[in-house]
Amino acid sequence: MDLIPAPLLTVMLCALAYLLGSILFALPVCQLWQLPDPRAQGSGNPGATNVYRTGGWLPALVTLVLDAAKGWLPVWLAHHAQLSILSQAMVALCAVTGHMVPLFYRFQGGKGVATALGGGLALAPVTTLLLAAIWSLVMWRWRISALASIVAIVSGPVLSALLDPETLPLFGLLAILIVVRHRNNLIRLAQGREARF
Repeated sequence: MDLIPAPLLTVMLCALAYLLGSILFALPVCQLWQLPDPRAQGSGNPGATNVYRTGGWLPALVTLVLDAAKGWLPVWLAHHAQLSILSQAMVALCAVTGHMVPLFYRFQGGKGVATALGGGLALAPVTTLLLAAIWSLVMWRWRISALASIVAIVSGPVLSALLDPETLPLFGLLAILIVVRHRNNLIRLAQGREARF
């Protein structure tokens, strides 16, 4: 990788991240377990939450790990190549964008939370683990996945500003993107209609 100029390598890893992000692992996992299409369940999101609703914890866990891995791997490669924090953040953002607007599924994707988790673990592990803890606490208290995701992701810019200031632009953009993707969940939360576990 030392032979490839950093700007070109950044572009290559951003493209790889987007393509990896475009693989919605919930779909092959559900096919493997012979489960219904997760896009027809709950919020219609092709993610671990809807897989859990139809298949239980094991296929949901596999989906979560794979969706997180596709965010983690390209960022880890960028880190291993000693690219700047900004370049690594761009790679992470491309992976999440791929999950949200996937090339392979007519640009109709998911909310990007698990992929953001993976990218965050590679780039800012302490901040990301604290956000995962916030998600877990909110989920334990209210049993609403969307609420837990929203509270955790909007906490991201605050924690990153305190712990990893260089990653603040990434966590700020992720917060905006993921909250926008949860707009229908926010409406249902306000109406008291959001599904609980």
